[in-house]
Amino acid sequence: MYLYNLTLQKPTGILCAISGSFSGNLKTQEIVVARGKVLDLLRPDENGKLQCLLSVEIFGVIRSLAHFRLTGSQKDYIVVGSDSGRIVILDYNKEKNTFDKVHQETFGKSGCRRIVPGQYLAVDPKGRAVMIGACEKQKLVYVLNRDTAARLTISSPLEAHKSHTIVYSICGVDCGFDNPVFAAIELDYSESDQDPTGQAANDAQKQLTFYELDLGLNHVSRKWSDQVDNGANLLVTVPGGGDGPSGVLVCVENFVIYKNQGHQDLRAVIPRREDLPAERGVLIVSATMLKQKTMFFFLLQTEYGDIFKVTLDHENDRVKELKIQYFDTIPVTSSMCVVKPGFLFAASEFGNHALYQFQALGNELDVEASSATLMETDEGFQPVFFRPRKLKNLVRIDQSESLSPIMDMKIMNLFEDETPQVFTLCGRGPRSSLRILRPGLAITEMAVSQLPGVPSAVWTVKKNVNDEFDAYIVVSFANATLVLSIGETVEEVNDSGFLDTTPSLAVSLIGDDSLMQVHPSGIRHIREDGRVNEWRTPGKRTIVNVGYNRLQVVIALSGGEIIYFEVDMTGQLMEVEKHEMSGDVACLDIAPVPEGRQRSRFLAVGSYDNTIRILSLDPDDCMQVLSLQSVSSSPESLLFLEVQASVGGEDGADHPASLFLNVGLNNGVLFRTFVDMITGQLSDARSRFLGLRAPSLFPIVVRGRKAMICLSSRPWLGYIHQGHFLLTPLSYERLEYAASFSSDQCAEGVVAVAGDALRVFTIDRLGESFNETAIPLRYTPRKFVVQPKRKLLVIVESDQGAFTAEQREDAKKEAFEDAGIGENGNNEQMENGEDDENGGLFSDEQYGYPRAESTRWVSCIRVLDPRAAQTTCLLELQDNEAAFSLCTVHFHDKEYGTLLAVGTAKGLQFWPTRSFEAGFIHIYRFKEDGKVLELLHKTQVEGVPLALCQFQGKLLAGIGSVLRLYDLGKRRLLRKCENKLFPNTITSIHTYRDRIYVADMQESFHYCKYRRDENQLYIFADDTVPRWLTAASHIDFDTVAGSDKFGNIYFVRLPQDVSDEIEEDPTGGKIKWEQGKLNGAPNKVEEIVQFHVGDVVTCLQKASLIPGGGECLIYGTVMGSLGAFLPFTSRDDVDFFSHLEMHMRQEHPPLCGRDHMSYRSSYFPVKDVIDGDLCEQFPTLPMDMQRKIADELDRTPAEILKKLEEIRNKII
Repeated sequence: MYLYNLTLQKPTGILCAISGSFSGNLKTQEIVVARGKVLDLLRPDENGKLQCLLSVEIFGVIRSLAHFRLTGSQKDYIVVGSDSGRIVILDYNKEKNTFDKVHQETFGKSGCRRIVPGQYLAVDPKGRAVMIGACEKQKLVYVLNRDTAARLTISSPLEAHKSHTIVYSICGVDCGFDNPVFAAIELDYSESDQDPTGQAANDAQKQLTFYELDLGLNHVSRKWSDQVDNGANLLVTVPGGGDGPSGVLVCVENFVIYKNQGHQDLRAVIPRREDLPAERGVLIVSATMLKQKTMFFFLLQTEYGDIFKVTLDHENDRVKELKIQYFDTIPVTSSMCVVKPGFLFAASEFGNHALYQFQALGNELDVEASSATLMETDEGFQPVFFRPRKLKNLVRIDQSESLSPIMDMKIMNLFEDETPQVFTLCGRGPRSSLRILRPGLAITEMAVSQLPGVPSAVWTVKKNVNDEFDAYIVVSFANATLVLSIGETVEEVNDSGFLDTTPSLAVSLIGDDSLMQVHPSGIRHIREDGRVNEWRTPGKRTIVNVGYNRLQVVIALSGGEIIYFEVDMTGQLMEVEKHEMSGDVACLDIAPVPEGRQRSRFLAVGSYDNTIRILSLDPDDCMQVLSLQSVSSSPESLLFLEVQASVGGEDGADHPASLFLNVGLNNGVLFRTFVDMITGQLSDARSRFLGLRAPSLFPIVVRGRKAMICLSSRPWLGYIHQGHFLLTPLSYERLEYAASFSSDQCAEGVVAVAGDALRVFTIDRLGESFNETAIPLRYTPRKFVVQPKRKLLVIVESDQGAFTAEQREDAKKEAFEDAGIGENGNNEQMENGEDDENGGLFSDEQYGYPRAESTRWVSCIRVLDPRAAQTTCLLELQDNEAAFSLCTVHFHDKEYGTLLAVGTAKGLQFWPTRSFEAGFIHIYRFKEDGKVLELLHKTQVEGVPLALCQFQGKLLAGIGSVLRLYDLGKRRLLRKCENKLFPNTITSIHTYRDRIYVADMQESFHYCKYRRDENQLYIFADDTVPRWLTAASHIDFDTVAGSDKFGNIYFVRLPQDVSDEIEEDPTGGKIKWEQGKLNGAPNKVEEIVQFHVGDVVTCLQKASLIPGGGECLIYGTVMGSLGAFLPFTSRDDVDFFSHLEMHMRQEHPPLCGRDHMSYRSSYFPVKDVIDGDLCEQFPTLPMDMQRKIADELDRTPAEILKKLEEIRNKII
């Protein structure tokens, strides 16, 4: 079995982010974010919306990012620390929109290892050196400089190693232009290793160490070291060299300390929330600095989401006071960056990321702690308390969706759409959600207005070719034409010159400033000064079809006669040529006029004899057939789409101008072919099934480029994004006719008719495969199932260390009563009436839940109707129980029908050792059409039930390391049989016929069989490799797929002869008496597929995402990405793609220096999987490289692109 791996949705979580002027533009800054194995470049546009300029798959793990700028330059470089054992310096190339690798220096082995640098990066603030550090022992310093041609140079590495030392954080110290200094928080464990009593480990003390790079001697030495609290976790650089006092801020548990060599320590306590339990400390998790010409301050965020503004009161290089002031509260971030002009980018740890704008810099009085007012008591330092409030200094202006982490996923078609939807459980705590992903682009509806009848067509038209916005919307009905003018409002006009007593076939701007209306009995040409010229059809014939561009018009009369008109020098419409076709004309289109020409050469005519002809419009050979193409069904609609020439376009390659002919066929297929600009020959045809209705094609404009909208049984958009042509469905209802729309309220929209309504909408966020609807949940979701008959979802959610909903409501009420005296002692909030009634004081999504002791759990079971997006039943579990698993089960010969089984644990603890008070299995019945749950009974069990599954009318439960079969009793579940031979903990159970596939937490899969006559469960096969499973899916009778916690996906299969032997064993004696091998089962499964995804996979499901498409294995990951494995059906495809992958590995090595083959084999050698993400980088290669690879494969580059497009269309 060979599989093709393809990422459908790029990872959306962010591990680290940096901001800087990477394009060299002084006014705006960009943000570079690391999403695990993907490097993205984002930029806020003029409306404050985040746009992704570039996204690169680097086939490695990005562990750290930093940026530096050489003195006197205006451009920032990016330094990447990854798992490649190499330091890589990247430069963003604005012209080609790529990251160029400037330097790549190897220093160690690949992989994320303890002593190989890459985990930490620190840069000298003046850009003269960079330090890259490991978790332990090794730190290397590279000196950065320029050569005579102003190119960046890098030195060989200088060592700053210290063995037996753990590093917690490093940063550069700003010393102006003195020798560069780096600071590190270190812990020496050499004595702890030697001391068996453990006393030395308790006494070990963290140190803050300064390392100095002597530029003269080219040598790094330890300059200064000082003790620091054992809670120290983060260092922040303080400006120096004339801008500030230099030194560092050390963030430790509950305190921020200012430290510098030869300066006394200044310590201030971090204010804490009033409702925080006393045993919980406060740690700083992310920090950023805002620097202006005259002042600077720091924003530090705690693990609860509160941001504090830290200022230093200093004279020259002596600091007098360190102040910490409450600033605002936003969800917990993994990185914060200040971005010019006045934005704060917050990369959330979980859930959506946000872009905030500064409204104020926190100069008003708020709760403040200072080094001057630090009070020491017998218990320690006296804490300072504050209460969170609504945002005052920041305002959120944009957010980018993030699915991270996906906890569970199911693919089903609950909405009866054409394609199934992906239901994912995402997020954590109060930011949890159920997200429904539909394949397609999201739409923003601007306006919908009812029309006086059912329209058949719509056009928009400008009054002059140089106008920026459209002047009229023209709507055609069965026997009339309605003209609407576009201004502040849209209203009907009667003096436009259009004939309104007849339906229209086409309306357009012709020449530079006159309008044309084509109706069944003629052409009406309306000049700018109001004169109207009419051309009437000869005899009783009517116009059936029309094709036009700005200077040419072709009409087709009934009977198959074609008449061709051109605009002459005076702006008149002149008849040029007539031509008789052999039969009636089905559709027409004229190619757009090329730059600097007077006319276009090509006319496409579709006939009912299933052919398309390209005719010439040149005066020399007018109406000669240039080429002919037969198609599978009669053509319904034609559209020429011109792709403008680009030099170093978005994908970095040069493209000549090219012309494509798109044909919508009667059988619902879109047929797309390349037109040679000189000869008119058609080549490189591709087709794709769009829906059950013949696609109608219309030209529109998207982001200033020509694109097309195809209206079949649902709308599709064909457009070019980052160098690829994409054809993506729009998540919108069925439309009949569309045109592009531009007004001052909506610069780039689409106007369309459907039913009796006129709709205006815009298309957001191009390049995405899915758009999502989110339904908020209460706690971290764990798993969900579908109630099959009513199509409702049942979700279990649970959180550790939080209060139940009632306790939180009571606390809120108290807070409201206290808030009468105002927030933090001032009363302005109530007077302004800002405090809305719905608990605006604390929105849980923003502030997080109040923390409880870690022994407490909260949990609920929710029944949710996804179509109405409302919860029909929500049960909170009482007395410290938390739900972890569930399934629907139908006990046969019991009267209840489908029941719900939920596995819970009471008082679960993970630290210092794993313990719990009790485990339970609850049985609920569905009432009121499945909308409400009622508890039947609950059964106490001796372990935590992490896996439940229905099997032959009974309930299988994995309780700890025991697999047990239960039947339903009146008061509790009744044990029927069990097997205790599993090694660790059962995490999932799948069944098929009489086989049971059990996944163990540490020991991969076990195949079991249930013998009903003996009432026994036997394990007859298991795996030879210990795998730490995170997800499992049943593929076929002998095959299961699993994923482990190191980011691998693998398939195991029972050998065919073993499988047959077990099935043909009539007495069961063979399984029963056979000796196990190596304490395991008698038979072993074989691994048939192995692939390193590079992200922890949390859910697997076999499904098809397109109607009539083949089944793939879809997976979801912790970082929020979705991917698919598609099995190949032919040996030729396997050969082709494996050779393409081989050439891509050689010609296009990954950006950050990791070897592609070794990355995909990080833990086990990759087996029988072809990496589609690598193959899909083929179109981004330079043209000569594409030709070289294509020649090796005996193909043309176009054929390779066609193969890539075909295989992608099989998946999504």
